[in-house]
Amino acid sequence: MTFSLQTMLDVLPALLRGTVVTLQATAAGILLALALGLFLAIARRGSNRAIVVVIDLFVTVIRSTPLLIQLYLLFYVLPLYGPSLSPLVTGVLGLGVHYSSYLSEVFRAGIDAVPKGQWEASVALQMPRAKTWCRIILPQAFRIVLPQIGNYMISMYKHASLLATITVVELLGAALNYAGETFRYLEVLTLVGVIYFIIGYVFSRIIKYIELKLAY
Repeated sequence: MTFSLQTMLDVLPALLRGTVVTLQATAAGILLALALGLFLAIARRGSNRAIVVVIDLFVTVIRSTPLLIQLYLLFYVLPLYGPSLSPLVTGVLGLGVHYSSYLSEVFRAGIDAVPKGQWEASVALQMPRAKTWCRIILPQAFRIVLPQIGNYMISMYKHASLLATITVVELLGAALNYAGETFRYLEVLTLVGVIYFIIGYVFSRIIKYIELKLAY
């Protein structure tokens, strides 16, 4: 079978539509992971031992099991005992919860890296605790952990391809649908790889730029 550029041109519109879905799922998943990860990191610093144990167990279970299994549980098992979510919403929930467990550890390390003198100064100035977190601690912690957050963002973007297994027609799903009908896997998957590389490279450069600006 010869390599066909025409096949790549024919499948490109479908792949671009799938790319939009991939980016939507990634963006929503990142927002969920950041919010939930930060909440878990702060909650683990609380004085309630029971809550800390539950969060530690949750993070350990999520980090120790494959994302694909978690997506299957949410998509195939959850509707039997709870709400039935759309494939895309299920995928976003799976990505967000999975990566929140990793980001909670990242945020925890960043918060611990903030010098204790910053906490002591805020107490001496009688700053409210919420203001201390928002104005003093979290901005410094975010600058420290930005490279790790960027790495997980790019990883989530690539793992969004797993949503094809729960019927989400994202980039890989659109490619497999077309290739299954035409049997032109070489051209289709080659183009998919190129698209993933271009977007991933752009992501990495944007993150690097933000790192340099914050460092300055």
